[in-house]
Amino acid sequence: MFGLEVCQDYGRNILFSCGLALQQDFDWLIGVTKEEVYEKPNNVEIVFEEHDFDGFLQRLDNYSGIEFLGGVVEHSWGQRVIRFYDLDGHLIEVGEEMKMVIERFISNGMTLE
Repeated sequence: MFGLEVCQDYGRNILFSCGLALQQDFDWLIGVTKEEVYEKPNNVEIVFEEHDFDGFLQRLDNYSGIEFLGGVVEHSWGQRVIRFYDLDGHLIEVGEEMKMVIERFISNGMTLE
């Protein structure tokens, strides 16, 4: 979905070429019980920025069963974002790159000032 390239795949731990690693069943690793790992806590979100935000929204349509937390939101600073849950119930935010927000403002006649 995010166009990440797998660099190393150890089954329960996957490392991507950008340096991001995802760990599954990590309770033993951090010394907590499975019951202490809460589902959908909404107190942390993983945030990505997309250069082609509209293209990402189109790619998102290819994945059925995604649970969204609302729709696309445009923040007061002009950045558009969308939030949804991953398959484990963690909150993901994908936003438009701020460079793209600035370019959109300039193309609409706004100045740097």
